[in-house]
Amino acid sequence: MITGEPMPVEKHPGDKVTGATINGNGSFMMRAEKIGGDTLLAQIVNMVSQAQRSRAPIQRLADKVSGYFVPLVILVALIAGIAWAIYGPEPRPGYAILNAVAVLIIACPCALGLATPMAIMAGTGRGAKAGLLIKNAEALETFEKVDTLIVDKTGTLTEGKPKLMNVITAEGFDEATVLSLAASLERGSEHPLAEAIVKGAEAKGIQLINATEFQAVTGKGVTGKINGRSVALGNLALLESLGIAVMGVKTKADSYRAQGHTAMFLGIDGKAAGIITVADPIKETTVEAIK
Repeated sequence: MITGEPMPVEKHPGDKVTGATINGNGSFMMRAEKIGGDTLLAQIVNMVSQAQRSRAPIQRLADKVSGYFVPLVILVALIAGIAWAIYGPEPRPGYAILNAVAVLIIACPCALGLATPMAIMAGTGRGAKAGLLIKNAEALETFEKVDTLIVDKTGTLTEGKPKLMNVITAEGFDEATVLSLAASLERGSEHPLAEAIVKGAEAKGIQLINATEFQAVTGKGVTGKINGRSVALGNLALLESLGIAVMGVKTKADSYRAQGHTAMFLGIDGKAAGIITVADPIKETTVEAIK
């Protein structure tokens, strides 16, 4: 909810959790340290409010100009009034007041002082409606000069739903077997990556088998038995803890990770059987959105 990432964030005892986010599996006790106006959501709302009240560099320039311009306008208005009072037609006092006020009304730089704050309020408010948080008015002004866009949140440019991308097999194993055992095992997991593998296998017409002795190892992966075969699917730490050598497939996993994929190792009967990679696909609208 906060980072925009589609992958769950692993938490350990003592870590902080954010209100209104979802706990993937298991249960835990937490201490509420912030409530009401101290919560993260309230701080975001407050930040938008502060941005609307902040001053942009251009506004300081406008205020400086106004500081010189307003006294000058008043002086010109006084000169105009005095000139009409001395040299104008009768009734001179009436014409003097009328023309002095006319100079003030026409030359007074009201728009100079009001335009920038109004633009900032409109800009930050419109941004908030579009899900765009602007820290302050200076950032809003600076943004006009930006010519490079760097995005660090995958969920912004991607679908936010992981999908099965590749099935890489080790020697002695075929793709259908690897994917069938992996998806059959993951069917018992609530993890988003597990859902991606199961859906990917079903899309390929792979028949799933019921797993027994299913166990989710927190922060590592899952293990179980399928048709009498011991199957483990997870990260490097899981397979190493089971005494399975992964040197043959580790290099391949690293190459896919470099492309932004999440690589999971599959072990079957104490041997490294292959790698399954999952990634968050780019949205079709991403190019247009960046433009």
